[in-house]
Amino acid sequence: MGQEKRGNEYDVIIVGGGITGAGTARDCALRGLNVLLIERHDIATGATGRNHGLLHSGARYAVKDSESAEECIRENIILRKIASNCVEDTQGLFITLPEDADSGYGLDYQKTFIEACLKAGINAEAIDPKDAIMMEPSVNPRLIGAVKVPDGSVDPFRLCAANITDAKLHGAKVLVYSEVTEFIKEGDTILGVKVRDSKTGEISEYRAPVTVNAAGIWGHNIAEMAGVHVGMYPAKGALLVFGHRVNNVVINRCRKSADGDILVPGDTVCVIGTTSTKVPFEQCDNMYVTRDEVELLLREGCALAPSLATTRILRAYAGVRPLVASDDDPTGRSISRGIVCLDHETRDGLKGFITITGGKLMTYRLMSEIATDAVCKKLNINKTCQTATTPIIGSEMGEARKDTLEKTVKKIWNFPTIGQKAAAGRFGTRAADIPYKSEEDRKVICECEQVTLGEIKYAVKTNAITSLEDLRRRTRIGMGTCQGTFCIYKAAKALAEALGTPEKADIIARDYLNERWKGMTCVGWGDTIREMEFMQRVYKNGIPDSYKNIPDPTKK
Repeated sequence: MGQEKRGNEYDVIIVGGGITGAGTARDCALRGLNVLLIERHDIATGATGRNHGLLHSGARYAVKDSESAEECIRENIILRKIASNCVEDTQGLFITLPEDADSGYGLDYQKTFIEACLKAGINAEAIDPKDAIMMEPSVNPRLIGAVKVPDGSVDPFRLCAANITDAKLHGAKVLVYSEVTEFIKEGDTILGVKVRDSKTGEISEYRAPVTVNAAGIWGHNIAEMAGVHVGMYPAKGALLVFGHRVNNVVINRCRKSADGDILVPGDTVCVIGTTSTKVPFEQCDNMYVTRDEVELLLREGCALAPSLATTRILRAYAGVRPLVASDDDPTGRSISRGIVCLDHETRDGLKGFITITGGKLMTYRLMSEIATDAVCKKLNINKTCQTATTPIIGSEMGEARKDTLEKTVKKIWNFPTIGQKAAAGRFGTRAADIPYKSEEDRKVICECEQVTLGEIKYAVKTNAITSLEDLRRRTRIGMGTCQGTFCIYKAAKALAEALGTPEKADIIARDYLNERWKGMTCVGWGDTIREMEFMQRVYKNGIPDSYKNIPDPTKK
């Protein structure tokens, strides 16, 4: 076994470019395996890129799912050390409101909650409501109880991209926009996969003694294709993004998990979520948010932070949790968020095939370790996991990142611009590789997120980027307050030139506009609809009449 390529043969093939697949590719590569990761779209396009971005303390699960709670707090501590460039230590509050007491989740439940947290190893501390307001001024002043927990926020795109980059640096090969169409089987053994290139239509074969199904909710279909069944439960979760950071501390509702009870600050925005509704498998590729979900999230969000009622909503989005269950719970709330690793040889008599699923963003590293252990067992390799102690590329500064980032930036560039400082925040120590050889490279393309031309060139050079959506996942371009209104065409032109196809700038811009529009139409009222109309006029399109008379639910 080793990193030397042997044609289209590998030690392990991993299907799925979300955080679990990315983490598994890194773990396998660090243990010296010859790794191929296959993703049918771009990285982080499934549940990985469609969540709160919450660095769970595990407190949310402490009362009902102690195993998940214990996993979360252990991984919380580890991620702060190995992925410091991707996380922010915001801390968190679990608050009790008067109406919670009326429904059986008052201060007596708060005591039960704290006891469960402490038992799971989570440092939970009851604080005076007045101190909670001082800690987080945006919190609902009607609160009657508050518990401080070690929550935080994490950038899932940055975390996934860093794992992918780290895996590649250790010899892994990554194919994006490549879809597994068929398994190569011989009797009761999986020998490899057939893959179609989504851009060219070309079919290729890749072989390995072990294939890992890490495709999230789509793992259901991958398993069926292999001839086995995994009982997946597609639980849709809708979320709203607000125009600025209303809160700097994560605010949770101290009650049984319900819709809209977590408000997470991240980068320049904050996110409220989430709902939980079972959806058909065929809908997983076409997630949309309804007006009812928007109004529900806004109503529940205002109970956490009343100022959300007058804060502009940037957009809405939804993802599908990859839960594993056999019950008929209509919401999926009662299903454990625990990790499921299936060796299909012992379970189904199918050799060379493993499924890793369940869990959550917070526990991706542990999931990857479990999956890689299973791979090594099949390959008779005795190498221990290094991912709990080895920093991910870009996070070598460790937990001291905030104190040393400014010194590191100055060391790299001497007199850094705002754009260079922003790039260092996104790429950590890797920012030293970004080309700033000219004033043109320092030119800011996206002012909201301070993305420079040099950063775009670097992202294209080091990643398989073909669209502005791909670029957004690496740099946050177009994710700021204006949602790309003032930078879409500049970015499209820069990307098209970096790809060597300047004539495609118009197509790149159009595709990005169409994709961004999907998340804005369902929140089309007030300031948001004014921005939508302005954006349409900037790009010479008329806003659809159906969106002009949508009532503002905050004025009901």
